[in-house]
Amino acid sequence: METTRKHKVPEMEGFQARWYAKNRGTDAQLKQYRRQAAEVTAGLAAGAEILEVAPGPGFFAVELAKLGYRVTGLDISHTMVEIALEEAARAGMAVDFRQGDVTTAPFADESFDLLVCQAAFKNFRQPVTALNEMRRVLRPGGFAVIHDLNHEATAADINREVDGMNVGAISGFTVRQTLGWLRRRAFTPAQFEALAAESEFGGCSVTQAGVGLEVRLTR
Repeated sequence: METTRKHKVPEMEGFQARWYAKNRGTDAQLKQYRRQAAEVTAGLAAGAEILEVAPGPGFFAVELAKLGYRVTGLDISHTMVEIALEEAARAGMAVDFRQGDVTTAPFADESFDLLVCQAAFKNFRQPVTALNEMRRVLRPGGFAVIHDLNHEATAADINREVDGMNVGAISGFTVRQTLGWLRRRAFTPAQFEALAAESEFGGCSVTQAGVGLEVRLTR
């Protein structure tokens, strides 16, 4: 039986969620989302269906939709769903954002061609259950891409990451402190490999870059 992680991170709601959205929506970060959207969908068939788990403010999901894909977002935070719907409407994109928990994903088996999850996996209390649900909703041949903090990232790595966000000195200090705290919850590459091996995926590939990891899993 899977062990549930002891420390639960409260869902972002209200003012905290909107503060987070503001700091994730700078021009520099939106440019990064556009680049990542193009990279993660390279080779994906036109009109493919994508699920983003924990899309937060929805910036990345909107960029995926701009590329012509059918995009759904699932977030546990009611406020984040509201913000994401606002962002999609502002961009003129039809993205289906829903409130829900990835460990009991409200989707039929084999519903999506690609699943993405950014900066949220470390907060899941039942990571293997989350991986199993991700696999369940993927079509055969589909794949999942998880981007998250690397537990082994250094303080210098975090400083470089925040400097690239262009959020200003005061917010930058807060973001550095937050990333330092969240890093303690994050997984190492070896831990990700162990979780994937325990899950129904059976394995994964892990790439390290800066403060983060990219984990790819194929059904």
